[in-house]
Amino acid sequence: MRKIHSLLFFLVVYSHSSLSSYPWLDSMDPENDYIKSGQRLMSLEYGLSPLEVMNKKEKVAVIGVHGVRSEGYEWVYPLTKLDGNDRLTLFYRWDDESCFLPSALKLNQEILLLLEKNSTIKKIVLLGHSYGGILLTWFIENWTSNTPIEIHTIASPLAGLDSISNSCNYVPPKQRNKNVKSVQWKTIKTLDNAFKDLSYDPQLINFKGHEVRNLPDKYKGKRLGHNWSVSYVADEIIF
Repeated sequence: MRKIHSLLFFLVVYSHSSLSSYPWLDSMDPENDYIKSGQRLMSLEYGLSPLEVMNKKEKVAVIGVHGVRSEGYEWVYPLTKLDGNDRLTLFYRWDDESCFLPSALKLNQEILLLLEKNSTIKKIVLLGHSYGGILLTWFIENWTSNTPIEIHTIASPLAGLDSISNSCNYVPPKQRNKNVKSVQWKTIKTLDNAFKDLSYDPQLINFKGHEVRNLPDKYKGKRLGHNWSVSYVADEIIF
């Protein structure tokens, strides 16, 4: 384990109710025990949690943002895959049964605090799956820090769903702020169990401010649907 330098990290870990169950990145098993590893991720308290000890050499912060009713397992492989010596990997737990905006604002505050306390970090990479991608659309239009941010929305209904658009006043992004790179990863609607029964594809939006990448029909020989889309992106993403 690396030596702990960050007060922020210490406070997050110390406040956790059971250190033995804390989802350290190097303790998660993406091959044989990803279900239990995912459960430990989702047992984290609401907020931004580092999954490894900071070494003060990190240049990039990688943050995963889950979707509604997530069981966490879809994040185990991607988070371990994307980690590196110059990267700090974190997970954002939020109340996905409520409207996204308060949680987006809280995440923004926590990222700014992270940058304030860790001057070596020069870039933020956000990955949002499903409803988590809706949360991240706030950053596309509202990120104001001079630190570049890269946003990946994965299998996300960016066009809106009635439950979100009506009750949470969600409006798809119309412009991209400076220092923001936005990439949308779209599943094939007929293969995505979250969208296949809808009369339209909620991933389709008229927004020229981001790159759009279409996912294939299979991943490692199996149907590429809603949850495993995050793993595919983790294999393809370069930053």
